[in-house]
Parts: sequence; C-alpha cells; structure tokens
Amino acid sequence: MGSAASDTADQQRPDEEPRVALADSPTAARASSRGVPRRSEETAEWSTLYRRRLILTDLIVIVWAVVGTQMLWFHSFDSSLNLGNYRGEFALSYSLVSLILIVVWFVALALFGTREPRAIGSGSTEYKLVVDATIRFFGVVAIVAYLLKIDLARGYLIVALPVGLVALLVSRWLWRQWLSAQRGRGLYSSRVILVGTRSTVSSIARDLIRQPSAGYIVVGACVPGDAAGGNLLDSDIPIFDNLDEIQGIMADMAADTVVVTSSDSLTAERIRELSWSLEPGHQHLVLAPSLTDIGGPRIHMRPVAGLPLVHVETPRYEGFKKFSKRAFDIAASAILIALASPFLAIIAITVRLTSAGGVFFRQERVGLNGKAFTMLKFRSMVVDAEALLAALQEQARTEGNAVMFKMRNDPRITPIGGFMRRFSIDELPQLFNVLRGSMSLVGPRPPLDTEVAVYETHVHRRFLVKPGITGLWQVSGRSNLSWEDTVRLDLYYVENWSITGDLIILWRTARAVFARDGAY
Repeated sequence: MGSAASDTADQQRPDEEPRVALADSPTAARASSRGVPRRSEETAEWSTLYRRRLILTDLIVIVWAVVGTQMLWFHSFDSSLNLGNYRGEFALSYSLVSLILIVVWFVALALFGTREPRAIGSGSTEYKLVVDATIRFFGVVAIVAYLLKIDLARGYLIVALPVGLVALLVSRWLWRQWLSAQRGRGLYSSRVILVGTRSTVSSIARDLIRQPSAGYIVVGACVPGDAAGGNLLDSDIPIFDNLDEIQGIMADMAADTVVVTSSDSLTAERIRELSWSLEPGHQHLVLAPSLTDIGGPRIHMRPVAGLPLVHVETPRYEGFKKFSKRAFDIAASAILIALASPFLAIIAITVRLTSAGGVFFRQERVGLNGKAFTMLKFRSMVVDAEALLAALQEQARTEGNAVMFKMRNDPRITPIGGFMRRFSIDELPQLFNVLRGSMSLVGPRPPLDTEVAVYETHVHRRFLVKPGITGLWQVSGRSNLSWEDTVRLDLYYVENWSITGDLIILWRTARAVFARDGAY
C-alpha cells in the first residue's frame, strides 16, 4: 500500500491509566470526548519483542540443524578435519567448525535484515531474505573452503543447508500465524492516522480494515480544511480537520504512524514539515501513492534529483516467464494425473452409479484471448441442471454475486455432487485441460459467455492469461466474494503473476479446500 512500512508500534496495556494529552486543543478535546484510549507512559514496542522471539527461534533452529547434521554424518562430536595439506599438519575439530557455521549463519540472517520490521509480518519479503541470506552464506563457506583448500565433508554441508533452510522457513511461518492471530485481536500493529481527502482516506481505511494481518489499525483520519468532522466509514474512527495539531491527535489516539493518502491538499513542503514534526524512531511517516493492485516486484524506487521516483514495470505475458509457467503446468498436471488416477477412477465410478447421466460435465468457457474452450468437470448436478437454472435465478439468495450464480443449497446438486463440491473434487478433470493447454493450474476463473456479455471493458484484461483451476479469488473467499472483489483479485493476478506467486496460491488453495469456506 505505502512506499515504506512502520518500524515500531506501541501497544497499550489494558490495566494502565491513561495519561494527560500532550496537546490541549479543541481537536484533542474532541478525541478525549469520544473515549479514545490515550498513549501510555509505559509502552512496549511490538517489533522489539517480536524480533527477540525470532532471534531465539532462529538460534535454536540453526543449532539444531548444524549440530544435528554433525551427529548424523559423523556420529560423534570428536570428529576432526585434517588440514595436513595446508601449512603443515593440523587437525581442526568439526565441533569448532559447527560453532563457526552457527555464528556466521546467525549473523548473516541479521545482516540481510530478515528480522527488520519492514520485512516481517506480511508479504513474501521475509521468506525471500531468509533464503537469500542462507544461500549466500553457504556460497561464501564453499568459496572459502575452496580457496583455503579445506576439505570439508560435502555431505555435512549438503544436509545442513536444506534442513536448516526449511526449518527456518517453517519457524518463520509459524511465528507469522501467531502474529496474524494477535493482529486479528488488535495487537502487535501500528496505530495509524490517515491524512488526505475524504475519498482517499476512506479508500485506504477500507483496504486496511479488510486485511488486519497487514498490521495497520486505523484510529483516526485528518482531512485538512474539512470542518464537517464525523466518523470514517460509519465506524468509530474520528475525522479531524487541523493538520497543525497532528501531534496532539497522535497523542490522544495513541497513534505512532501517519499515512498520507493524498497530496492534493498538501504541498511537498508541507509533507516535509510533517515528517520533521514526527518523533524519530517512534513515529513514522508512510506515503501511499495512487497505485493500487500493483505487486511489489514491479515497483522500484529510484531517487532522481532529490525526487523519490516510483518506477512501475508494465506486465509482460511472453518470454521466459510464459515458457516457465507452461512447463510447470505440464509437469505438475502430468504428475498429479498419474498420482490421482486410482482416485479419479473411483470418483468416476461413484458418479456413474449414484445418479443418471454421464460421468463428466462439459461446458464451454471463455479462455485466453477470449477464445472458447470446453472445460471438463465431474458431473455434480442432475442432467437437466441448465434447464432448471432460470427458475432458480429468480429465487432470493445471499451467495454469489450480480454476475456469477451461486446457491448454498442448490437443489440441482446430487448427493455425491455435494461432497465433491465441498472439497473441489469435481474440478480435478480440469487437470486434463491444463495438460492440453487450454487452462493453467493458477489463473483467473474461466467465465461463461453469459458472464462475459455483461463485463465492463477493463474486466476483459482477465483474458490476457489462461484461466486457472484455482486462483486468488478461490483462496480469498470463493463464492463469498462480491463481484467487485472477484474482479479486483483476478486483475491483480493478471497484472502481477509469477511462478513464486503461483506456488503460494497452490499452497493456499489446499488450505482453502479443507476449510470449505465458500464452497458450494
């Protein structure tokens, strides 16, 4: 969302007494009258506490990986490394080697910023830094061993590297799940004051409220020159109008971060003065540019003549990325079909024996570049399901949206069909579509012709990539999403797709399938 993330955030303990506001002003009085909790004298910086936990677990994981590998490979702590070919006869204990590896690996994680507040908590940056630090560390070890002609046991390093890296990633993932749970309760987050126009602060607030795991809690908004006041988004978030009283507002709202959502009413000089007014190390300024749904890898900051220019790469749909995606689709779909063949046969027989009609349901969908293709699914409905659709569309329902028809207790679904839909088993035959090239494992949802007919112009960008068996829409709510959210997620994927992103979506798909939320 913004160009930088906050470093620290203060958490107020519920048993502490509020202190007197730092600014005795009408704005502060308005905040106090709303019963807003004030900043405590004794606050704990969540990032410092969280970093300490990461330091401890990183150390435990590294010690376990290195020492465990030494015991596995040498079955002893007394093994030694003979350096007879280097400066005379000399034996170096592998226990000392392990200690050096532990210290240097641990330090490398710190040097690469894997525990910095800007990296932890959300996004893939933290994982990328951990992988980068580990691979570079072992690369340096290999180079040093080669230059000094140290004959380290190759198996010792080959085992320690993947085992330690996987364990580090798992530990970071577990901590992130804990952090997300805490943020869902309003803890371990930055408390934010939004500054801008009413429309921009409302838009940013809506996005931040939608994703509490990002670690930003909106506690107030400042719209300079707007004396109407009131609350933001029909919530209890107050709106202020005097930017000159920002310190008083932050004190009374226990805020530590200012997010500028629009510079329409703020000059460059005013924004610079705002940054100067913030307390270094404890209060932070974040600028939210007018770029939405742009993935991090496409954004590059480049300072030019004192201007922080944001370069946004245009999405590309050809070349190596396209080739690698197709190669991955072929390999993965072929392997999955081979492994799932017995299960697919059982499902096919079950569908055939439990209801009248064929095993497969074939339907024409719109795919890459707007071309039609036949999509395969296991039949989960009665044979005349399409003929019954018109009558069902007239019934009141809360599922689906204005474009896609969904019904929680659809009477057309067969008994075995309900089970298959609950776990998305009916979609497994689409693996053959992937193998043939009409679909991809990950991509936008393949729409019907009737749905495409009511698309707005910008929605047609979904056809720049192949439709997928799964996608962002499926792992983000599936049938519970509004049409606007479905389009936003599909277009975000189209604009920012990558192999790494596909792997993350596939992982999240498995979790979404077993959670069964929105599957009907």
